[in-house]
Amino acid sequence: MSRRKGAKTGAERDVEAVLDNLYTTPPADFVARREELAAAAKAAGHAEDARRIHAARRPTLAAWAANLLLRSQPQESRQFLELGQALREAYRTLDAVGINELSEQRRRIVAALSGQTAQLALEAGHRLSDQVRQDVESTLRAVLTDQDAADRWARGRLEGALTPPSDFPGTAPQTGAAPPTGTAPQTVAAHKPPRETTPRPSARTRAKNELAERRRQREERLEQARAAAEEAARLLRDARAEEAEAEAARQQARDRHDQARRQVSAAEQQLQEARQELERADREQQEAEERSHAAADAHARARQEAREAEREVKRLTSRKR
Repeated sequence: MSRRKGAKTGAERDVEAVLDNLYTTPPADFVARREELAAAAKAAGHAEDARRIHAARRPTLAAWAANLLLRSQPQESRQFLELGQALREAYRTLDAVGINELSEQRRRIVAALSGQTAQLALEAGHRLSDQVRQDVESTLRAVLTDQDAADRWARGRLEGALTPPSDFPGTAPQTGAAPPTGTAPQTVAAHKPPRETTPRPSARTRAKNELAERRRQREERLEQARAAAEEAARLLRDARAEEAEAEAARQQARDRHDQARRQVSAAEQQLQEARQELERADREQQEAEERSHAAADAHARARQEAREAEREVKRLTSRKR
């Protein structure tokens, strides 16, 4: 049976998972980890996989942090990608007021997500400098602004920071807009058209209707974009709350660990002192036993001498008689 077109074999899925994991490896450890994985693939007989792994380029710190965010927070990342799609669609039809409003929401969300990325990097052992955080924010803005940037980030293998375009695409004036009020029609009929039984709307009325419809569509898209932005903001708030709870729990665990370590140290000190005291007591007991044995020996000798002396006295007494 032939393999379905586009389907991946188990080996292909394995190397994809290896590459995904590799791009969440901190840049300082990237090359060593890459060579280790490539050598393992080659030793297993997967030369093509080894070649692909060896060809992976080390990401910058900002790109690594963005990859880490995608892998560590899949739900929020998916919502962020959906928000970008909604914003790009909304920007095609919004007026200046709507664009300014969404731009402000976009800035808040990017700043919040950038802060979360910095926290993830810190937990992984890397504090992001101000310049690196700016590169992270640039990447996140690019994801919101540009579909190609969003697709690249969604693969989770960025090698460098992304740069957003100067503005959202599709913000140019819409074609087919109604002509300004008072502008003469561009075409003039060659003769007076016949009167119709049902009056047709005038060009001005049609233009007003089209303008009203476009405004309605803009408002609808704006509302959708607002809802998407609010949902993304809610997810970020929930994530920050969970992160704060986890940090508090970790701090409590660290405090308990420190306290237990102090108690262990105190117990070890007490045990050491008890052992020293036991050694002193053993020495004193041994010395006391030695003195006791010596005293017992001396006592036995004294008794023996006393008995001999008593016998000698009796012997001498019996001679005088």
